[in-house]
Amino acid sequence: MSGGRPVPAIAPLRIGQGLDVHPFAPAGERPLVLGGVVVPGAPGLVGHSDADVIAHALADALLGAVGLGDIGHHFPADQPEWAGADSTDLLARVVAMVGDARWQPVNAQCTVVCERPKLAGHLPAMVDRLSAVVGAPVAVTAKRAEGLGALGRVEGIACLAVVLLAAEPARDPAAAEPDPVAVEPDPAAAEPELTAGELA
Repeated sequence: MSGGRPVPAIAPLRIGQGLDVHPFAPAGERPLVLGGVVVPGAPGLVGHSDADVIAHALADALLGAVGLGDIGHHFPADQPEWAGADSTDLLARVVAMVGDARWQPVNAQCTVVCERPKLAGHLPAMVDRLSAVVGAPVAVTAKRAEGLGALGRVEGIACLAVVLLAAEPARDPAAAEPDPVAVEPDPAAAEPELTAGELA
């Protein structure tokens, strides 16, 4: 705009959104893991891995932001190697994929939807764990379904995640190695002149 203030250049940004939902397993069958944290006294969730809906939703948001599909594509449920897998390990692998694509997380927001168990006391540990894995601030909040639908009937837990990514700075090949420094010849180090007697 003529005469206006110049707009500062910013790094390209991308936003990703993820959603995951798992039903509860029978009581005592497996632990409940959310955001990389074991929540004691509650039934676990059905899933091929540890069924951590928060880590899964966050991983899908990261993958979606860079157009790399979802965790089901990279870690299929029909492959035994991922049976019972720690979902924060899967999330770390996703973060590495995002980095390989030359993007880096800026921050993320995860909203867990469940009637019970109550999660308020566990949220700080989830924030610390996920932020450490992602390498950027991750906020985690919990909401009730207010008795509506399958979540309101305490049949499972869902999570929605949103993530912001920024493009990594372009690498300048010319700046990889400094230019060689030109060394001027030292006149004092030149070969000495021969005397008349030496020339004879």
